[in-house]
Amino acid sequence: MSLFRNAEVRPPAVASLFYPGDARTLAEEVSSYLDQTEEAPLAPGFPKAVIVPHAGFIYSGPVAASAYDRLRPARGIVSRVVILGPCHRVPVRGLALPRAKAFDTPLGRIPLDEEAIASIRGLPQVVESAATHAEEHALEVQLPFLQRVLGGFSLVPLVVGDAAPEKVADALERIWGGTETLIVISSDLSHYHSYESARRIDGATVRAILGFDAGISHEQACGATPVAGMLIAAKRKGLAAKLLDCRNSGDTAGDKSRVVGYASFALASEGLRYGAEHGRKLLRIARQSISAALGARGEPGAPVAEESWLRESRASFVTLMLGDELRGCVGALEAQRPLAQDVAENARAAGASCSSTTPS
Repeated sequence: MSLFRNAEVRPPAVASLFYPGDARTLAEEVSSYLDQTEEAPLAPGFPKAVIVPHAGFIYSGPVAASAYDRLRPARGIVSRVVILGPCHRVPVRGLALPRAKAFDTPLGRIPLDEEAIASIRGLPQVVESAATHAEEHALEVQLPFLQRVLGGFSLVPLVVGDAAPEKVADALERIWGGTETLIVISSDLSHYHSYESARRIDGATVRAILGFDAGISHEQACGATPVAGMLIAAKRKGLAAKLLDCRNSGDTAGDKSRVVGYASFALASEGLRYGAEHGRKLLRIARQSISAALGARGEPGAPVAEESWLRESRASFVTLMLGDELRGCVGALEAQRPLAQDVAENARAAGASCSSTTPS
């Protein structure tokens, strides 16, 4: 008897079809896609939401990976993933939750987030449909990427059928959460046009998404409704959208006569959010500045700000501690110079105010 019929666990429906069914092969393939993405300059934090395609991995995997690669800093921070995608098999009115308590993939079991699900279950646009989820691939193909990038997390899977984008946005806002919650919108772009026609149509769709135009049609994107709902919610929250990649099946593994378009986007707060790697870089700048002031050999006197975020005008405080004892603290609340320079100068000044500072 199927576990899915018992409404306990949804087994993978498209393993060995859209992606490898063997766990080791799947893990290696996902890692390969992630490793082949163009290395992005270090940016603070990670996106609140991503829009990613959902075709077979040989077609859209490289494009999806360009978004998931940006989520590497989210490991250990994101504990809940909300996934929305369109229905391809069984139509539904509204946003459909499954009856299952967990989703399986070849890489392991993902529990559903019962607390988050309970918070939206009472909304009139949210329904329950095991049939809609049973063979749906739009959500499933995202899970191996998420498992490789994030590790463990709980899941809120929603298949979006006949629903107003505003109702999708309302549901998203109900489970928006903080940095612990990531939102994934699954959608391909145009379907079965010639290569050049697809590039033209998809270009217009990309511009619409970047402009937060919630009026995109299902001819432009199969997941137009969840995408539009995300755009409405993101605009309410003040997020900015960035295009990460845009190709079609003619660019990846298909012929150019009838192609499907794919794009990936990141949506994040326009304000900077810093992670552990940024902190390590700033600490290194502070240490080098103090060491140089003390005449330590081989220590550069001025920081080299290779990443753009270090060249942004920002304010900082540098605090020096010896055990529990405060030995120096220098900084300002208003930005006056590039962040790297500000940290270096404040560290040097804090060191000068401390009579027994030694390089570490």
